[in-house]
Amino acid sequence: MDVLKPHPRLPFPVAIIATCALLIALVAAPLATQAESFVVVSTYDGIITPVSAEYLHDALMSAQDTGAQALIIRLNTPGGLDPSMRLIIKDITGATIPVIVYVSPSSGRAASAGVFITMAAHVAAMAPGTNIGAAHPVVIGGGETDKTMKEKVENDSVAYLKSIASQRGRNVTWAEDAVRKSLSVTEREALKLKIIDLVAEDLPTLLKQLDGRSISLQSGPRRLHTADAAVREFPMGLRLEFLKTLSDPNIAYLLMTLGTIGLIAELYNPGAILPGVVGAISLVLAFYSFQSLPVNYAGILLFLLGIIFLILEASVTSYGVLAVGGLISMLLGSVMLIKTEVEFLQISWAVILPVVALVSGFTFFMVGMGMNAMRRRPVTGQEEMIGLVGIVKTALTPHGQLAIHGELWEAVSEQPLQPGDKAEVTRLDGLRLHVKPVTKKGV
Repeated sequence: MDVLKPHPRLPFPVAIIATCALLIALVAAPLATQAESFVVVSTYDGIITPVSAEYLHDALMSAQDTGAQALIIRLNTPGGLDPSMRLIIKDITGATIPVIVYVSPSSGRAASAGVFITMAAHVAAMAPGTNIGAAHPVVIGGGETDKTMKEKVENDSVAYLKSIASQRGRNVTWAEDAVRKSLSVTEREALKLKIIDLVAEDLPTLLKQLDGRSISLQSGPRRLHTADAAVREFPMGLRLEFLKTLSDPNIAYLLMTLGTIGLIAELYNPGAILPGVVGAISLVLAFYSFQSLPVNYAGILLFLLGIIFLILEASVTSYGVLAVGGLISMLLGSVMLIKTEVEFLQISWAVILPVVALVSGFTFFMVGMGMNAMRRRPVTGQEEMIGLVGIVKTALTPHGQLAIHGELWEAVSEQPLQPGDKAEVTRLDGLRLHVKPVTKKGV
């Protein structure tokens, strides 16, 4: 007789587990979608240079590749170089995700090139206490520029900014005045004049205000969902931070000074190695910095000429003429080194004066040490014997023996000397010393 076996109970717990897993997946799906909603934030504070263009390009590429809702650029800049500005605007215009420029923090600004970048953004926002404007172009390079060229540069800037403002639906009239009249306004005035779209106290407030806004991109409209979006900072990185530091005209000036001093120190002390290595590296870094700055090479020559004059003053009797000429030459070279009317690209007097004073003092000290070394009494060879004083061991009439440093030498004296007398060496003739008596004080 067949015996019925109980049905295995495995399917029941398996079914429960499967059902739970399905429920968890259904609940977690919207949560996962929400967790994936994020924005990338890049922060740039400083002059618009090739470094800033590269950094913001990398930030945009990263935001696009990772599927961010938008790229937010926290910007604070006094302006910068036109080619770098245009590269940034080109990236913004061709972006596949919304780009929001947020002028912050409080007391920050978007001036000159910053105006163009802010108005080119899909959404322009400012923090309280900030300002925007003063977009009048300044010819980098200084010197006299004829009126026609100035008008061409100004008209080109006006047309470019008006085109950007028109594309983004912003105030075209103010855009022209910002260039021609260097107008600047606060964040509230900018909002009222329809120069920007939003005023936000901080980043969370900005994200809430952006939520639900429809942005027109080249690929079509896109609606932002940023109310609960995560924030992912995009740091500049050590390499770009280093290159940004080198772009500072004051840093470039210090590097050039350090490089010049290092090489001069190596020339006056051959074999020291370290000053030469440091000097060479500093000069190379200085020349890299000068690539992104409007350098006047006459200023470099005057600076180097000033150092040469200071070196000559330590070795040539000029009664201070070379020293004064060196200081004047260094000061003129420092002032002329960066040829531009743009204030933020000029070298600070707070850097120039201490550097000139330190270089002058160091040069005199270094050259003085070198001259003292040249005048120092020889400690080896035949020259070391000249001027030494010894004790007569046997009568010098005129030949005899003289004891110096515990050694007996054959000596010749034009004046008779007795044992125990002191004699000074005047010259050497092979291994024979020529001596003279030492005059006793008070006799």
